[in-house]
Order: sequence, then structure tokens, then C-alpha cells
Amino acid sequence: MKKFALSATAALALLSAPAFAADMPVKAAKVAPVAAPSPFDIAFGAAVMNDYVFRGITQSNHKPSGALYVEPRYNITKDLQLYVGVSAESIDFPNDASAEIDFYGGARLTAGPFVFDAGLWYYYYPGGTEFNGLGPSPATCTNGFFTPTGFCNSMKGDVSFYEIYGKVTYTAGDFAFGINEYYTPSYLNSGAWGDYASVTAKYTAPASMAIGQVGWYVSGEFGRQWLGTTDAFYGTPAFPGGIDYKDYNTWNIGLGLTWKVFTLDLRYSDTDLSKSDCNAFTGDHTASFDPAAISPINPSGLSSKWCGATFIAKLSADLTFANLK
Repeated sequence: MKKFALSATAALALLSAPAFAADMPVKAAKVAPVAAPSPFDIAFGAAVMNDYVFRGITQSNHKPSGALYVEPRYNITKDLQLYVGVSAESIDFPNDASAEIDFYGGARLTAGPFVFDAGLWYYYYPGGTEFNGLGPSPATCTNGFFTPTGFCNSMKGDVSFYEIYGKVTYTAGDFAFGINEYYTPSYLNSGAWGDYASVTAKYTAPASMAIGQVGWYVSGEFGRQWLGTTDAFYGTPAFPGGIDYKDYNTWNIGLGLTWKVFTLDLRYSDTDLSKSDCNAFTGDHTASFDPAAISPINPSGLSSKWCGATFIAKLSADLTFANLK
């Protein structure tokens, strides 16, 4: 009887063991922690345009231009970013330089709706040779135009220069407003200091206003370029020590269409710089003679269309490595 009782007890214990085990708390499997996003990123892109215009003045002789850039970034915090970059554009300068290569670096700080950006930008123009537009006779320039004054355009072989800059952008909903400031002690290595200031505005349409999958925006800029006096290389009989470049205003307005990483920007650009003062500033090797263009700082009488109104169509692609993941 005692053996039976013990056997029965053991049997009941075995029968109840599974139910008891099921009620035991199960140790949860370890979940691998989510890796923090890398503070490093790289932005890059490319563009093609029918005209490369910089501050209202064509850099490509109103011809098509291509561009590309790479910009490594490091986020110290979510609001503070350091960056360096290199970009390149095809150009057509009087001194035969055919490329602009830019090296830049700075920091961006986000504080609520404000973004502050400051840094240094170096414009490098390789392949340039000193340009003196004199033709086969004293009254002819290399562009084939007759100049009874006996003077033609010129440009230094090395026109590389740097600027320091600061920018502030304020965003309110779909609107963004900006103030920009750039300064150089020698614009295009001319010896003339340069200061450029501008204000910008941009409206980015919300997703509800997209055209199918295509987003859009409208933006514009108004800026003023102040310029000092050049060194003696650009001197004239009236100003042998150098000429005082004319200050000028420039503005642009345009419509942009966006799809995924692509942007098609259609823009109108203009300045109030006269064709005579434009020629004195650019040394345009395609300028034509106009007696009305003769002035103390432009004795050649050559007249340039490089600073006139123009339409720019630009197709670009911009992305980052983080977006590719």
C-alpha cells in the first residue's frame, strides 16, 4: 500500500510537470541594440545647365556647362555639422581657363528655425595664361573687332582667389528666408576687394500641392556686389595704378521642379551693370566694339553681353550616402 501510494504520488508529479513548466516565466531572448547612426555622411551630386551664371555674370560665355561636387560631413551633434567639399564647373574665360575648381569648408549650426553657416571658399582656375587681346595691328583685337582707341581686353593668367562667407536661413513653415555675405581682399586676383551681400526667399509647395509625384518651389535672390580698385595690371591711361570696378546689383527668380533626387530649375537672371562696365570687369574675349562704350575705365570701347539678362535651365541630382541605405 505504501509502495502504491508513493508510485501514485510520483505519477501525479510527472503528469503535472508539463503544466507547471508552462507556468514558469520564460527568459526573453536578447535583442541586439540598434546601432546609433554614424556621424559621418557624404553629399554628392552633378548638374548640367545651358549657362553657368555667377552673381549675374556668365562664366561659360553663355554656353552649356557641367558641374559636380562631393561634400563629406561630420555631425558633432544633431544641430552642429562640420563640412568640407570640392566642386568643379566648366567655364570659358579670356585667359583660356576652362574649369573652375572650388575647395571649401565650414560649419552649420541649427538653432530652432535658424540655420547659421560660415566658412572659407577658394576658387581655383587652372590652365590660365596671361591674356592680352592685342591683334596683328594696334587697332585690332584678337576677337577680330576694330578698336580705334588701340586698347584691347586683358586678363591675368592666375585669377584664383578666396572668400570668407556667412549665411543665415530662417524657415517658417513652407517659407525660407536667407541673408548671405561674402568677402574677398582680391576678387579674381585683380587686387580689388569684393563684398557681396544678398537676400533670398523660397517657397516650397507642400506634398498636398505636388503635381503627381513632382514637387515644386519658387525662389529668388537680390544681391549687391561692391568692388574696389584693381592693381596696375588692369590700369588705363586715365588710371595707370588700376581701375575702380563698378558696383552693381543682380537678381534672379525661378521655378524648380523636384522628383526623387532630381531638380529642374528654370531661372531668369539679370544685373544693372552696363555693357561697358561689364567689359571692363570681365575682359570678355567675345566683346564687340561700340563707340558708346568708351570710358576712362574701358578705353577699348568694347562692349560685353556677359552681364545682361539671361535664362538658365539647370538639371541636377543631389543625394547623400545616408539616403542610399
